[in-house]
Amino acid sequence: MTESTRLRAGFGWPYAIAIQKLTSLLLILILAVATPGATSGVVPRKSPEFTINEPSGKQVLLSSFKGKVVMLEFFFLRSARCLNLVVTMNKLNAEFASRGFQPVAVAFPAPQSAVNGPLLADTVEPFKLTYPVGFANKEDVDQYFNRQEKEVLRIPQVIIIDRTGMIRAQTGDQDANANLKLESETYLRTMLDGLLKEGASAGSGNKK
Repeated sequence: MTESTRLRAGFGWPYAIAIQKLTSLLLILILAVATPGATSGVVPRKSPEFTINEPSGKQVLLSSFKGKVVMLEFFFLRSARCLNLVVTMNKLNAEFASRGFQPVAVAFPAPQSAVNGPLLADTVEPFKLTYPVGFANKEDVDQYFNRQEKEVLRIPQVIIIDRTGMIRAQTGDQDANANLKLESETYLRTMLDGLLKEGASAGSGNKK
């Protein structure tokens, strides 16, 4: 056995352990960046302004929906869970639009991917959605949430805004059950019904 062979044999096991630990650490770091986490926020609070880019090239301001109860979803194009919620919002829109409900979906670029008008249009067209669906870049979304560099956004991220422009509910990071409720059609229906009753007379005359 040569000297180099003896060295490899003698240090093989510790070396393998070190490599395994390094690999695990790298995996944890990757998941910390790529896995949808959550951004917490105190509610109620005033919703910041936000610009939604529609596939047609038109830009829509979130504030243009003031006077309505807005459900805002930030979603990944390739997430079945996100797209299921897109469909749920379409059903709720059919039920509550006449009372002042306004769903809005915003495609958010997943890690190592991009989102643009044509890609968004191809993805959502089969769903025959009856409400605005647009996209935004990471920087604008970060600014809307005042998201810190190491903070990870849970996707789908659901924001419920009342007629006065106040955020009344938001996907958070502490209570997993509360997060799931904001994706439940039954729970959303009850919440929206209550919010739509608030200031219904004042909000009924507002137009999109």
